[in-house]
Amino acid sequence: MANKREFKKYVNAIGVLVTEEMLDAYVNVKNADRKAISEAVGTVMDAVETACKHANIYFDKGPKAFADMKEYSKEKKQFFNKLFNKINTEFNESIESAISKFNGALPQDIKDALKETAK
Repeated sequence: MANKREFKKYVNAIGVLVTEEMLDAYVNVKNADRKAISEAVGTVMDAVETACKHANIYFDKGPKAFADMKEYSKEKKQFFNKLFNKINTEFNESIESAISKFNGALPQDIKDALKETAK
């Protein structure tokens, strides 16, 4: 991600899209396990909140802790690259978990219909 603002917009957009689909199924699909869908929506919301909170972490060292500004900039860039890679990985894992839970809540006839349309 280019910066924190764009990362947060990305996380929120993914969260909204996934949640919309889940809520659509919650309301419109007969015989869907609504409790499991609610849990999946909660998992998505938690993932979005956690990712946004963790994106606000700052580099805890100042320029005086390094020999020169070049070294400071290098360390700061590495710190943020590692941080955002970790946050993004955890976010994606949480979303995948929620989607798996959601897919398990759908009735088999809906799953079969979706497989047919995907071919």
